[in-house]
Amino acid sequence: MPTRPTGHAPPSPSLTTLFLGFVGIGLSSFGGGLTAWLRREVVQQRGWLDDQQFLSGYALSQLVPGATNVNLTVFIGTQLRGAPGALVCFAGLTTPPLIIAIILSTAYFWMRGMPGEVSVSIALSGMGAVAIGLNLGTGIRLARHGIRRVVPALITAIVALSVGVAGLPLLRVLAVMIPISLLAAALLTPAPDTRPGPELR
Repeated sequence: MPTRPTGHAPPSPSLTTLFLGFVGIGLSSFGGGLTAWLRREVVQQRGWLDDQQFLSGYALSQLVPGATNVNLTVFIGTQLRGAPGALVCFAGLTTPPLIIAIILSTAYFWMRGMPGEVSVSIALSGMGAVAIGLNLGTGIRLARHGIRRVVPALITAIVALSVGVAGLPLLRVLAVMIPISLLAAALLTPAPDTRPGPELR
């Protein structure tokens, strides 16, 4: 199923549209599931980016300092509308959840020691499980579009097992695997066809 119409790219969204779109993302997502909501809105629903662009932005957002999803939001805004788009997307994503987090955290600490505390903890645990499921679903969808060869699949598996299972430091794993990944990409990318085409008479 294509994520955007074929032919020509859709026009860049207005700053207002970007702000409202990211307000919706910020209000709909929770926990670690933000990446899934970003992809759903930006790629599937709006068609602002395709899966390859989203995956490239996500990879870059993982490598630079800061929260990954905030970095990804800034990347998306910059791609669509430059520096103003980055600022608008950042404000739309962070401002409403920040207000809600302040209100909920105040209520949570106020309920400490009260009978309803256990129910709140159970609800938060349930939301965490949903966030993990959203991340897994997003990873699978992105892998289907961005990993089509054996070597990239092996590199992905090695990084996931090294960090997620073996517990190795992320920076050390990346320091080893990034050069290997770049070398593999250079070796596996076919050379461009430089043969002259047929002459038109």
